Amino acid sequence: MGLTEDRERFREVGESRREDLAEFISRGDLGGSDADRVKIPVKVVDLPAFEYDQRSAGGVGQGGDGQPQPGQPVDPEPGDGDEEGDPGEEGGDHEYYEMDPEEFAKELDEALGLDLEPKGKRVIEEVEGDFTDTARAGPRGALDVDEFFKRGLKRHLATDFDEAYVREGLFVAGADVDDVFAWAREQGIPVSRAWVADAAATLEGERGEPVAALDRWESFDALDAEVDREPVTHRIRREGLDSVPFRREDERFRHPEVIEKRERNVVVINVRDASGSMRETKRELVERVFTPMDWYLTGKYDAAEFRYVVHDAEAWEVDREEFFGIQSGGGTRISSAYDLVEEILEEYPYGEWNRYVFAAGDSENAGSDTTERVIPKMESIDANLHAYVETQPGDGAANARHADELEEAFGDADDVAVARVSEPDDVTDAIYEILSTESSGDGSGTADGRATGRADGGERR
Repeated sequence: MGLTEDRERFREVGESRREDLAEFISRGDLGGSDADRVKIPVKVVDLPAFEYDQRSAGGVGQGGDGQPQPGQPVDPEPGDGDEEGDPGEEGGDHEYYEMDPEEFAKELDEALGLDLEPKGKRVIEEVEGDFTDTARAGPRGALDVDEFFKRGLKRHLATDFDEAYVREGLFVAGADVDDVFAWAREQGIPVSRAWVADAAATLEGERGEPVAALDRWESFDALDAEVDREPVTHRIRREGLDSVPFRREDERFRHPEVIEKRERNVVVINVRDASGSMRETKRELVERVFTPMDWYLTGKYDAAEFRYVVHDAEAWEVDREEFFGIQSGGGTRISSAYDLVEEILEEYPYGEWNRYVFAAGDSENAGSDTTERVIPKMESIDANLHAYVETQPGDGAANARHADELEEAFGDADDVAVARVSEPDDVTDAIYEILSTESSGDGSGTADGRATGRADGGERR
């Protein structure tokens, strides 16, 4: 077995023994991973090892030259369990199954039933494709002969008519040129008055007497009852076409299609409440929701940028290392974060970037800040998706109204998601709620239409 086969077998074994993905997200150690590599612990297994068969070890006291003699005590070997040292002083080695963000995103899609298809935004290259576009001008060698012929034929069919049928109108009693012309146009026949006049003059010249003296029909109704008008297409099938009268405006010249290659890029603004009420348990729940979503979007998009904003009554930008751990002692004014988010997003025009704004906290906010400031800000900031995650273990606080007020304001909007996490088991449901909302918003799926069963056969909470 070669090195490649060994590597593939090792990967298959690691994948089968690693932690369940949902369990890893909800309760596993997220800190061992980074932006480009997700490390999922592999379940500990005892590897096979060679041991001597004690049944063939021989009699007591066999051997010499330093070997134990009969009756001589044997010192314990290291590892027999009697060595000195306090238990737990040395850490054990952990094995990990590693995957890149692309694989993580694919597996999360399968595990949660997601189907997010990123949209390309910023044009990074324009290339010429097949000659499928046409224009009115171009080199003679690029003339689209088929299109030229079709346009000429279409115009010919639109202007042709059954001439014999129109001439019969000249034989209606008392009808003059104007009467015949009006009757023909009422029939939808594309004839001109000049043509009717020429036809009348021709008949008079042939017979040597006025058309009025050639009455054949009492009225136009009598004519219509006796004479059928032949469709142009039937006559062309019968007689064929001698020529098609082309015009210069019928000309179309082939040009190569211009294909815009767009980069599927995204900027994610993660926002977190850092006020005094955000204790460690709440902060950990935020991390368990936001970190997998960062990995997921990194795997879905060609280029991903992440910015981190924390706030109490004021807001400031931090790096990722500070984001999940920082805590202040101030109050809470969530709108301050959205003011800063709006400034940051000026660097990422919506026409060129996919934009996500993910906020989290315990739903506590000052006074009427949510209804008077936050909701109008969310409505004015263009984004693929706004999301708010309430992390409120237990029964919550009486003044934790922010998530409720967002739901009342936005209802079932396809670009706003609200999720609640009170314990680790709620994390994957929150991630599903947020990312499936984005899927339904871009036409690639709906939250209600997604399968709610887990890929491993278990039930979603």
